[in-house]
Amino acid sequence: MNAPCDSDKPLRPTASLLAMFVLVLGALHVPCTDTQANTEAPCDTVPNVVTDDIKAGIEKHIADRVRLGNGFYRMPFGDKELQLKLVRVHIEYLSNLGPRRHFACVDMVCADGEFYDVDFFLAGDPGAMTVTETTVHKLNGRPFYLWKQNADQTWVRAPVEGASQQLLGVLTNRDAFEFRYQATLPTITGLARAWIPVARSDDFQKVQVKAIRATGRHRMLEERAYGNPVLFLELGPEDSGKTIDILYDVERLEKAAYAGNPEEAAKYLKAEKLVPDNVQVKAIATEAVAGTQDNLMRARALYDRVLDDMRYKKTGEGWGQGDAMHACNARSGNCTDYHAYFIALARAVGIPARFAIGAAIASERDQGGVDGYHCWAEFYAGGKWWPVDISEADKFSALSTYYFGHHSANRVELSRGRDLVVEPGPASGPINFLAYPVIEIEGKPAKAQILFSFKRPPRNGQRTTNL
Repeated sequence: MNAPCDSDKPLRPTASLLAMFVLVLGALHVPCTDTQANTEAPCDTVPNVVTDDIKAGIEKHIADRVRLGNGFYRMPFGDKELQLKLVRVHIEYLSNLGPRRHFACVDMVCADGEFYDVDFFLAGDPGAMTVTETTVHKLNGRPFYLWKQNADQTWVRAPVEGASQQLLGVLTNRDAFEFRYQATLPTITGLARAWIPVARSDDFQKVQVKAIRATGRHRMLEERAYGNPVLFLELGPEDSGKTIDILYDVERLEKAAYAGNPEEAAKYLKAEKLVPDNVQVKAIATEAVAGTQDNLMRARALYDRVLDDMRYKKTGEGWGQGDAMHACNARSGNCTDYHAYFIALARAVGIPARFAIGAAIASERDQGGVDGYHCWAEFYAGGKWWPVDISEADKFSALSTYYFGHHSANRVELSRGRDLVVEPGPASGPINFLAYPVIEIEGKPAKAQILFSFKRPPRNGQRTTNL
């Protein structure tokens, strides 16, 4: 009989433990030791460890434990035993903390569908790593505590209650950083094509493309409906395993309500493939806005309805596509699903709403990995566009008011809109949304390995955090 999983919604922090413990351990002197004899050894005898070694080490540990656990990675948590299966290893957070000390963060799903982030500390050499510490970091996207950096550059646990906006993931006013977009191509067995978003400047972000390193034949396309620049590549088997690398300098402003054109806004009442004009959605929206007096109040009622209905879970089938009907019925998903649902509800009661996607940049550290894409939305009311970020608001109830009407400065937009049409375009038709590369090999979908990272310039003459 399966043991129940803890499904309570705990308090959460914003940062991966990696960002903190790299600093804590990196700042300490860690002697080079011989793990067999338990004696100190010269540093040049310690094998070089790369992220693939750490990935292999944590995957082997989990696989061994799953075999012993009758198909589950069994882990005590509170007064319960979690029965977990591996979903993915966070490549962007794998880290070598020092000689024979390593860190890995993984996503795991429990037998009852709850979604956990688990952090592992490992010791040893490639092929012989052992896990020394295991910590549950998040439950359904909600971490259990925050981390705060002291003046001596070490990190300590901090309670969520009363925490600053910066600890909760928000930088206000302005942010500036270097952003790197890397995509490593899969094995290519024939003719292949790829479409990659290229960030652009607007009133809230100033983007300078410092370098583009691409392979194959490539050129820039323009997606006309929303004006998205797209890097188009024609590839062959000789491009297998090569990395596309785009480096940006970004200056970003915090976004609040801003003036908009009502004629342009009206375009965002139209249905899209995965955000349809649906009777069920209209009934939900109509019920939610009952008794409200204007579109701003209606939008807030719909925002609250999405917060009530949805849970941040990246498990099962159908999540992550921005499918409004899947979100409506499953009541779970990631940021694309939260915002597709909100956009569908808003349009159902005559409120224009639109979609954008990019990446959220960590607020509590100054360089390191970025945990994949992030998306958000805007709605039009009272002659203004109002920003919302409902999935982030759901992680921190203290920020639910802030994220109704604001987007923090620590983010970069890569593209906007849904059902994107470019020429030449994919054999599969319009692009659902564009953050990760769309790749086709002989007309069939394929995936790249993605790694986003960032680095802020030094502040007040101090060096940035070294992850």
